[in-house]
Amino acid sequence: MKRVSSSARESNPRGTFTDRSFMRLALREAESAADRGEVPVGAVVVDSGGGVVASAGNERELLGDPTAHAELLAIRRAAEKTGDWRLEGCVLYVTLEPCIMCMGVVVNSRVDTVVFGAYDPQGGALESNYGIGTGGVANHTVGYRGGVLEEQCSETLRRFFHNLRESRSGRAL
Repeated sequence: MKRVSSSARESNPRGTFTDRSFMRLALREAESAADRGEVPVGAVVVDSGGGVVASAGNERELLGDPTAHAELLAIRRAAEKTGDWRLEGCVLYVTLEPCIMCMGVVVNSRVDTVVFGAYDPQGGALESNYGIGTGGVANHTVGYRGGVLEEQCSETLRRFFHNLRESRSGRAL
């Protein structure tokens, strides 16, 4: 298992200054997604020099595409921008622990590291459940750090789903 630290959650729960800065960009993408009625997940791909290559928020509702997750869209845009499907040396910042599908794309695109905000105990495929890309079974091993700006990322999701439930019950805020 290639983990950036032996205990990402305990040893550095808030992440580095760089991690927090890029996670704030991902949070902006998540908030834009929420404004469009999408589940508020945002992602940013950063190259080895610290430059933002691409970013995205969820667009499943907008595109009518179940695969239009923020991570997949950001990786696709990064590959288009760089002209290479191999994103070696890149870091993916995402506000929610990636799902199985997104981790498959991370592994296949050769992203070096995933930094995520909120843990997803039900659907997370990195640390919470499956460990996809973290050891021996895939052709590429991915480093990761979780819990960066976890409270802000979690609150964005909680607020969105609270407002959605309120509006569906006829008690819009």
